[in-house]
Amino acid sequence: MEYKMKLQPKYYDDILYGTKRIELRLYDEKRQNLKLGDIIEFIKEPELKESFKAKVVGLLRYSTFEELMEDFDISVLADKNMTRKKLLDTLEKFYSKEEQEKYGVLGIKIELE
Repeated sequence: MEYKMKLQPKYYDDILYGTKRIELRLYDEKRQNLKLGDIIEFIKEPELKESFKAKVVGLLRYSTFEELMEDFDISVLADKNMTRKKLLDTLEKFYSKEEQEKYGVLGIKIELE
């Protein structure tokens, strides 16, 4: 299957230029359909004119982003200059603790196509 996901410019660039190898999302209904080998087209916000494709090579399920971050170095989750606390704070702007408790979270391990 092929999926589309929007990304803010910083995170789009982090993946495109090799800093970030695991995309972090809520394990909601849409992400529950992901399978190994699927392709994700990442589209750069806000213009939605640039995109690239990546292959799903791993699906990492956790209860919370905080739990997931205990198992991975920041260098594969975000820009290496970002702290775990800043990344966690940023994620919680998108996905509340209540949403994390309801759905769980997903680390989507990707390789550029």
